[in-house]
Amino acid sequence: MADAILYGVAQKIIESLASSTLQQVGSIWVFKDDLEKMSNTVSTIQAVLQDAEDQQVHSRQVRDWLTKLRDAVFDADDLLSEFSTHVLRQNVMGGGKMTKKVRVFFSSSNQLAFGFKMARKIKAMRERLNDIAKDRNNFQLVERPLGTAVVTRKRDQTHSFVREEDVIGREEDQKAIIGQLLDFDVGENVSFISIVGIGGLGKTTLVQYIYNDEKVKAYFELQMWVCVSDDFDVKTIAEKILASANPKSPNNLEMDQLQIELRKSLNQKKYLLVLDDVWNEDKEIWGNLKTLLLDGSKGSKVVITTRNNLVADIAGTMQYFLKGLSNDQSWSLLKQMAFEKKQDTINPNFEAIGRDIVAKCCGVPLAIKAIGRVLYYKKTESEWSYIKDNELKNVIKLKDDIFPVLKLSYDHLPSHLKCCFAYCSLFPKDYLIEKLTLIRLWIAQGFIQSQEENLRLEDIANEYFEDLLWRSFFQVVEEDKGMFMNFKMHDLIHDLAQLISSIECTMVNSNAKHVNEKVRHISFSFYNDSFFRENLNSLIYTA
Repeated sequence: MADAILYGVAQKIIESLASSTLQQVGSIWVFKDDLEKMSNTVSTIQAVLQDAEDQQVHSRQVRDWLTKLRDAVFDADDLLSEFSTHVLRQNVMGGGKMTKKVRVFFSSSNQLAFGFKMARKIKAMRERLNDIAKDRNNFQLVERPLGTAVVTRKRDQTHSFVREEDVIGREEDQKAIIGQLLDFDVGENVSFISIVGIGGLGKTTLVQYIYNDEKVKAYFELQMWVCVSDDFDVKTIAEKILASANPKSPNNLEMDQLQIELRKSLNQKKYLLVLDDVWNEDKEIWGNLKTLLLDGSKGSKVVITTRNNLVADIAGTMQYFLKGLSNDQSWSLLKQMAFEKKQDTINPNFEAIGRDIVAKCCGVPLAIKAIGRVLYYKKTESEWSYIKDNELKNVIKLKDDIFPVLKLSYDHLPSHLKCCFAYCSLFPKDYLIEKLTLIRLWIAQGFIQSQEENLRLEDIANEYFEDLLWRSFFQVVEEDKGMFMNFKMHDLIHDLAQLISSIECTMVNSNAKHVNEKVRHISFSFYNDSFFRENLNSLIYTA
């Protein structure tokens, strides 16, 4: 499953080898023929990558072949980067005023020596890739067309379309939870409600919808939203609550001053606080936070969303257990995802197959959306039946794990989208990602492919993004015009991205001891001098 980024790097190599700069210099240093042969070899390998990815699940030999290929392709990318950097440096420095040391570095003798060294390296790399390409014949790998054009389709504006389908089948849940929020006749001034359910059920989406309900907004004097996730640190959560309550509040307060400011902000106000995605199972830590939240006026509510019953028990809350969608609701959602919106009537045979498929999704909206976008591209009954009878045959045994369904949606992504999605594993979970930043990173990595000169890479990358968003791999949080948008990945989708990119990409936290030498992309969420000193060589190697 680590071949997503491998495909993108292979495409980058092909484009680099075809560049006018390398072709011209290759002619001067007499290895242009090796460059062309290497490009042909990489193209041949790239054509069977999709089949190899499918076969590796059941074949250790194919997995080993892909590992060998992966190392060679990344080494080839490093070699070409070294070569291109040398040529660029020479072009930049050659036209200006240079010091004696720089002139010596670019002297004719040094250039000749560098040319011979690169010629040997490129020939050796070509032979290495050629041997790997020949080995593919041992596995009867099938070449598949590598369509790089962005798939076009008729669809509504993504944001409004997602809003409509996100709340399907939750009318009774909305009514029940809003009733609890507006219930004034409770014993304590501040009461706590936990929304409990497995991942992907739409707990966050449901609470967001309720949070913005007009009756709810009119009832509460103050509303606050905090995404908690894995790190249940009382000081950090208190800072987020205070910032949500009062955006102009001072920053970097010590804990004692922070609790004073927070309690002051909540004092005698009927407030609604949402603590989204809570995992803490430590009763003492929860008690430390709860103490800071008890100064609201009567009718105040704290809503917790969690997958864990124990979390709700520890929080001492009223509990609302969110269930999966009914069969009819599940089919209704699948229809929205798998068919054109204007399509009023559905072939009964498709409906029968579709209802069998959603039965295997356990009523989980995230899974239904994911498989629905796969089915959107399947236009025949036989294709739908194949998904049901073959690719989903093991999912029926699952009760609270929809991961295989999400993995299936990834398997059906075009190769050019797989590498873009896998790269997103470098962002922390629950991180608010800027669309324009991500697009620029994709371009810098060579993941964006253009077959027409009049198309800007930014526009193609934007289409890639919109496609992943449409397939429910991304969730819009803040929408603006054009390239300016902030979004997140559902935590299960983030887990999927980390799984499929586990060899190439890694996130380093403060507890990291070392970096695997095979890692090619690293992201840091902290600054740690000792870590950088101890791992400098690895970081240089993987850069």
